[in-house]
Amino acid sequence: MPIGPNAPIHVCRLGDLGARSRESEVALNKTHNILIVEDDLEIRDLLASFLQAKGFVAMACGSSEEAGPILAREEIDLVLLDVMLPGADGFEFCRSLRLSGGPRIIMLTALSEPVDKVVGLELGADDYVGKPFDLRELLARIRAVLRRPPVGERFDAELVLRFSGYAFHPQRRFLRSPTGLRVPLTGAETDLLLVFCRNTRRILSREELINLSRGEGFAIAPRSVDLLVSRLRRKLSGDDPFTDVIHTVRADGYAFQPEVSIE
Repeated sequence: MPIGPNAPIHVCRLGDLGARSRESEVALNKTHNILIVEDDLEIRDLLASFLQAKGFVAMACGSSEEAGPILAREEIDLVLLDVMLPGADGFEFCRSLRLSGGPRIIMLTALSEPVDKVVGLELGADDYVGKPFDLRELLARIRAVLRRPPVGERFDAELVLRFSGYAFHPQRRFLRSPTGLRVPLTGAETDLLLVFCRNTRRILSREELINLSRGEGFAIAPRSVDLLVSRLRRKLSGDDPFTDVIHTVRADGYAFQPEVSIE
């Protein structure tokens, strides 16, 4: 049953499943919550109906911006993530999810170049499915990915973020300098550095830094944010006071300059 921009849409009829088969599928999948991030409404609704018929709890939205609050509110086991999204595309959103551990990810795309698949997998996607695709094959891939350990269990000890020669272990709250020395960080500095690594080269206001690192509603003066950023900047500059790892954007906030890679 192929699906995609040029493929016919097939309606999944719940009545086509026998009662016993339907009950067994629901029992198999009932604990798994799947979020569909797809801007094509027809494909989004079809996938949601299909997955619900197979016993999954399916939620859906049309952009990465809409997905963020859902992921914060719900326990999502797997994200079906379209690449060509409005705003932040699927590659960018995949990268941000993986930096924070995040749920399992299967990327969906009409992009057919092998390099696109390589990029998706290197950014941390668990699988990559091209459009048009067969719903039965997609279901098999979903089940295969869900049999793997959750990302948090796979990466809690192993996840390393590298930038400018530094090695940052966010779960262990540990930072090693380019010369191999441990850089002491406070808890607040560690949380702030993780926010910067998740949002590299994006201008973040003081309010955004507070909300992302300490949680919405956390009371802290803007001047305290400036002091915290200043302390972290000094620790990341090493012996070179002119190293501009954290760039000040006048009247707007701060931007983390280095490229961040994931191991």
